[in-house]
Amino acid sequence: MLRHCKGLPLAIIVLAGVLARKNTDREWEIVHENVHEYIRKGIGHEEEYEGASWVLALSYDDLPYYLKPCFLYLSHYPEDSEFLVSQLTKLWVAEGLISLRQQRHGSEKTMEDIARDWLSELVERCLVQVGTSGSNGTIKGCRIHDLVRDMCLLKAKDECFLQINYSLPKTTSSVAAEAAQLGKIRRLVIYVDEKADRLVSSRDETNGHVRSLLYFLPEGWMPKSIEGLLSPLKDFKVLRVLKVEGLYKVGVELPSEIGNMVHLRFLSLKDSYIKTFPPSLGNLVCLQTLDFRVWNIDMVIPNVVMKMKQLRHLYLPISYRANGNLQLSTLGHLQTLYYLSIEYCDLKDVGRLTNLRKLTIRGSSSLFFTKKGSSSLQNLEEILKSAGSTLNRIRSLIVFVNNIGEEQAMQIVSSCRGIYKLTLDGPMTELPKDLHNYPNLTKLQLCRCDLKEDQMGILEKLPNLTILKLANALEEDTNILVFFSKGGFPSLEYLSFYYLPEITEWSIEEGAMPRLCRLEIEYCLGLTTVPDGLRYLTNLRELTIRKMCRELHYRIEEDGEDFYKIQHVPSLVIGEPYEDDYF
Repeated sequence: MLRHCKGLPLAIIVLAGVLARKNTDREWEIVHENVHEYIRKGIGHEEEYEGASWVLALSYDDLPYYLKPCFLYLSHYPEDSEFLVSQLTKLWVAEGLISLRQQRHGSEKTMEDIARDWLSELVERCLVQVGTSGSNGTIKGCRIHDLVRDMCLLKAKDECFLQINYSLPKTTSSVAAEAAQLGKIRRLVIYVDEKADRLVSSRDETNGHVRSLLYFLPEGWMPKSIEGLLSPLKDFKVLRVLKVEGLYKVGVELPSEIGNMVHLRFLSLKDSYIKTFPPSLGNLVCLQTLDFRVWNIDMVIPNVVMKMKQLRHLYLPISYRANGNLQLSTLGHLQTLYYLSIEYCDLKDVGRLTNLRKLTIRGSSSLFFTKKGSSSLQNLEEILKSAGSTLNRIRSLIVFVNNIGEEQAMQIVSSCRGIYKLTLDGPMTELPKDLHNYPNLTKLQLCRCDLKEDQMGILEKLPNLTILKLANALEEDTNILVFFSKGGFPSLEYLSFYYLPEITEWSIEEGAMPRLCRLEIEYCLGLTTVPDGLRYLTNLRELTIRKMCRELHYRIEEDGEDFYKIQHVPSLVIGEPYEDDYF
């Protein structure tokens, strides 16, 4: 079988993925018997594809029935792109590709968990490549090989699974041909050309059949006219999935008729500049995912979200206002809630969201803090106590400290004892005193804080911390000595220092950070040398140093006096020094 792979690494890897799931000699023999048949089918392909065609066809036919549509769905992503697993799993669920019948009896797995399991199976079969991994080993980003994508596109076309269109000016004949073909397609993907002047053209007259509509826009796309840019979308009345992301250069109106798309399960307008949140969105009672992270600091959210009782993932704008409180207690299936404003949302509602796992809280929903406080902060301790059982189930917590206050923010953190990931963003001088008692805490990110020098000693005592990111997190206008002692950070694998000009000296004792694999240091302009203790970090595999003072960059060059400290690191990424260096 290997001889027929013609030495192509892709063919060998994919063949290994097929055989790895065969547990008996007879199963291996069956694969071997079919090799020549698949090779015969592959004749006629381009030379570069010829050696891999038979094994790719074999790998697809070998997929169980439930994985084939999930695999074909990957063909809509652009070539060489890395796609986010978190969004892909939501799309699979919305498309109806995930079946709870695959769930083991008594398992508490969600459909999203099953989707991740299925993606992992595609990875094990070597049809999907892992891109970015998370702090706890989960897959965050994936991609597929060009040849695998070519095969995926061919299969998707043969089975009328989806169609990819390019929004370029067409002749009358090509418009008619595409329209006729579109009538048979349920999933439509449109790659918008940078010269295109609209999203949907007249050739899409048969759009009544389309169930999924996904756009890929060129970065910074600017159409000639924004008037009615999204209006044609209202004609796709039976859509289950609509994704229009990255439309941030122009402010557009979301037509109120979008509320007629009562079959929608997935709606994402992420990173777009949308002027309004139409009250008619409340009609979308089947929505499972609503990603409304749009660019509009004056967005007003009407109190209609409570009608979307099937919501599993809700992403509100980072800045919004509301007339009264947004009621969320009816969203019993909700797992993800981003940008909950305690100015316009009642924290008591959170206590009723028993399936909530990811929560982002900010004080004022406005980027301009004009209100003096929030009535929701009154009796906060009592409210948090009543919501205790729900808050203990939260796994990822992000708190924007601004306009909440440090004390209140710490009360919220103290109520979420089961968190794996914690991000604190905003002015605070001290960390929660009992942070070491959070048994699951593996990832901590601190941004725009005013932490005192002694707080670093608290961080190094966190027993299970694997990822630590500090960005503009230390007390300003001070000279800080950072000291990592022997035995400190026992589980840390990734450390990032970003814009910490207050650090003037950094010392690492032998025995500190024994598991550190990745270290990134950027814009720490007070450092003129790297710590001598870096040479003790024998597990360090990646070191990135960028935008530091020129003296430090001189010292870590190959002939520099500090190069011996880092020469053992296999992957060194040394960027340019800070251009306006004043040291």
